[in-house]
Amino acid sequence: MHCEFVRRIAQRADSNVKVFSLNYDPFIERAAASERVRVVDGFLGAEHSYFDASVFEERIGMIRGTHRGRQFDETVKPIHLLKLHGSLGWYECPTNGVRRCSFDLSPPPSTKRLMVPPQRRKASDTMLPPYAALWSAFRGCLGQNATPINRLVCIGYGFADEHVNAVIEAALARTDFTLLILTKTVSAPTWARWSPRSNVILVTESQCSLKGQTGPGHSDLWSFERLAKEV
Repeated sequence: MHCEFVRRIAQRADSNVKVFSLNYDPFIERAAASERVRVVDGFLGAEHSYFDASVFEERIGMIRGTHRGRQFDETVKPIHLLKLHGSLGWYECPTNGVRRCSFDLSPPPSTKRLMVPPQRRKASDTMLPPYAALWSAFRGCLGQNATPINRLVCIGYGFADEHVNAVIEAALARTDFTLLILTKTVSAPTWARWSPRSNVILVTESQCSLKGQTGPGHSDLWSFERLAKEV
């Protein structure tokens, strides 16, 4: 399922598709390795990789000679994976900074795991490394960059993290931005908050909302399994 999702994203013509994940699991990374799809997650190095946010700005290509002179031709468009709440394998070392070990291993002793637990997620958690750089990129993509994205698809997100919601809500002030929410169910307050908006499409099993107009739900359009086949 994740392999098909990664493979189909990699086949798109869009440059550097960005996946913002709130999960700790390594499913996307492992699927990408299986499918031989390049993923940029902010870490460099083979063993106990180090974090360097500048890798998100790098482009992979060749300089070709043309009738217009030497031009850069981007040959690889990796998926940019930004795990906003940390991940398995991430840790902070007092002497070597933010690192990532193999997902099958535990971080070394006397290091701090880098995963923001659900019960204490708040905006202050995003102000420290490596989260600050990842959240800066998230906010930039949704409106602060010179060329922000114009569409965000939320899959299975219940909108329980207000610091995430605030960034998305700010993006909805743009007239060229559309939010698609695909999830099996949402709470009544969540439905009331997001469904009336003219630039939101909300799909659940019981009901849907298309730019403020409510209609019947969908049996599986909200599911990751369905999306992985049609992305």
